[in-house]
Amino acid sequence: MAVDSHLSSPLDPPACDKDSKALLFIEEMTRETGAVQERVLGEILFRNAETEYLRRFQLNGATDRDTFKSKVPVVTYEDLQPDIQRIANGDRSSIFSAHPISEFLTSSGTSAGERKLMPTIHEELDRRQLLYSLLMPVMNLYVSGLDKGKGLYFLFVKAETKTRGGLLARPVLTSYYKSEHFKTRPYDPYNVYTSPNEAILCADSFQSMYTQMLCGLLMREEVLRVGAVFASGLLRAIRFLQLHWQQLAHDISAGALNPKITDPALRDCMSKIIVKPNPELSKFITQECSGENWEGIIPRIWPNTKYLDVIVTGAMAQYIPTLEYYGGGLPLSCTMYASSECYFGLNLKPMSNPSEVSYTIMPNMCYCEFLPHEPDAPAVSRDSPPPLVDLADVEVGKQYELIITTYAGLCRYRVGDILQVTDFYNSAPQFRFIRRKNVLLSIDSDKTDEAELQKAVDNASALLQEFNTSVIEYTSYADAKSIPGHYVIYWELLVKELANPPTHEVLNLCCLAMEESLNSVYRQSRVADNSIGPLEIRVVKNGTFEELMDYAISRGASINQYKVPRCVNSSPIVELLDSRVTSVHFSPAPPQWNPEQRRCWPHA
Repeated sequence: MAVDSHLSSPLDPPACDKDSKALLFIEEMTRETGAVQERVLGEILFRNAETEYLRRFQLNGATDRDTFKSKVPVVTYEDLQPDIQRIANGDRSSIFSAHPISEFLTSSGTSAGERKLMPTIHEELDRRQLLYSLLMPVMNLYVSGLDKGKGLYFLFVKAETKTRGGLLARPVLTSYYKSEHFKTRPYDPYNVYTSPNEAILCADSFQSMYTQMLCGLLMREEVLRVGAVFASGLLRAIRFLQLHWQQLAHDISAGALNPKITDPALRDCMSKIIVKPNPELSKFITQECSGENWEGIIPRIWPNTKYLDVIVTGAMAQYIPTLEYYGGGLPLSCTMYASSECYFGLNLKPMSNPSEVSYTIMPNMCYCEFLPHEPDAPAVSRDSPPPLVDLADVEVGKQYELIITTYAGLCRYRVGDILQVTDFYNSAPQFRFIRRKNVLLSIDSDKTDEAELQKAVDNASALLQEFNTSVIEYTSYADAKSIPGHYVIYWELLVKELANPPTHEVLNLCCLAMEESLNSVYRQSRVADNSIGPLEIRVVKNGTFEELMDYAISRGASINQYKVPRCVNSSPIVELLDSRVTSVHFSPAPPQWNPEQRRCWPHA
């Protein structure tokens, strides 16, 4: 399978005939990116021509790109919310899609504090399954022998709710795991899990995690890869092991299941897995887990692990040092790019360094357009946005906001992701995920986004390296109650040498290092305008962010899709964080600011 001469193909040779078909499909799709996109848009417009939404814009059955782009507007969730609410309330007319809306997928993002409801259709499961089927054929090109063992993946479902009109509303992963596509998936030696379906499908998060961890321990020699959806999920599993290893070791020694596992289907399933006592394994787990040193705990317990399969791009990048600590240097693999709105693509070089991860959008998944994004440019007027660029026409090095049109009926929908083009594979562009398009913090005319805050935390945490300490979790809020207001950053630290923790003075300097990393508008507000007070870091007890996640789950968040919010403003959450503070630190001096930069300020 040759590719364009300026590229080296990652897709040869396949591990087996099944992989060969999958890799050939990737080749075909990426070679004809423009043509596939045109076909996809035509199919979507043809099938949905009589929907209420498209009839509003008087396409009159047109299926060509030019008509579509000239008549259908670019929209946000807020624009669609009234129609989505009609569907949720029971309106079964063809509003967005000619196919019936099968359920709502609840986004981890929010709109005015509420989870977004994304309408979907049943056949979207086929497209998701198709993308999943491409992951292992690509991975097998880089890691051999994955058919000789199993994957220890911590996967979870959340009990779904129903809208007033009777439609299910649940996270996209819950929808997939509960589907027949997942539950009756054919046996694939390259894709076997240690966790039985009953453990994954158990709605009780403790029982699900406990039995999945127990299965992983019982089959420790067979485990070749360890993973979760997000890096935070895998770290949550390690934290669970730290808290419950004694109970797990007891079950293994006794050959019996913890009575806290009460789900009948799960107990019945586990009775076939825990078949006899294994005191030798129990003793091994006790030896590994009873000590204070958990560095490299994953390969110590699962010695045949070849890589960790977790998303560590975007906001998850801050988990990399902690994963490297527990993973003992195991490679971190990011395999796919997806959202509640649509599954998009995969990483054709899944063993690349996390900082170099790029995703190839498969052109058959949806129709993609891209709004050029200049990081330092003034905000784009909604009334006169720049022309959108098609998938095959984006340029290497440039950043774009992703706009999608889906088979389920979303048209020119702003997902909110900012992507940067890194390269092309055949005629398909490859993208690095930069960030979600959201401003996190603002006190005055300053605007700090997630990427900038992440950079500031990274720069400040470098001061902790000499103390063998790292920031394992953080969030922030703009404290406008103080005069002047100031940024508050909550840090949870991993102190690896308890006898040598970072000093109070060093943590104060971390505050200053963060301020030095923030934009010139912030620094001007601090230095010249005095409209922002010194940045504050509040160090919280270990386990605080796990409590924060438990709180979010209790309020309806999905354990699969939960991501620590990088900015919080809910009073109960701030109160929880403040009740766990162990030390408080402020910037000891104003940051550097050059008045000559005034002419370069962005518009407020």
